[in-house]
Amino acid sequence: MLVGSAVGLILGIAATLLVHASIRPDVVIALVVGIPSAIGMLLILFSGRRFVTTLGAFILAIAPGWFGVLVVIQVVYGA
Repeated sequence: MLVGSAVGLILGIAATLLVHASIRPDVVIALVVGIPSAIGMLLILFSGRRFVTTLGAFILAIAPGWFGVLVVIQVVYGA
């Protein structure tokens, strides 16, 4: 889960560097937290093998890291 959180931080920074479109903050939060959480929970719930459970936990851990980057960006830019 620690690796997933670090990957989430890296993905969040990469996304902010690549995407310059103006998007509503509530939509971004829903996408950043909702999609990895839903995919990770579904993988954990319906996994039949140990590596699928590990992959689900990894994907689930991406969401807090990515959300942390969004929070830091909002704090730095004073929004």
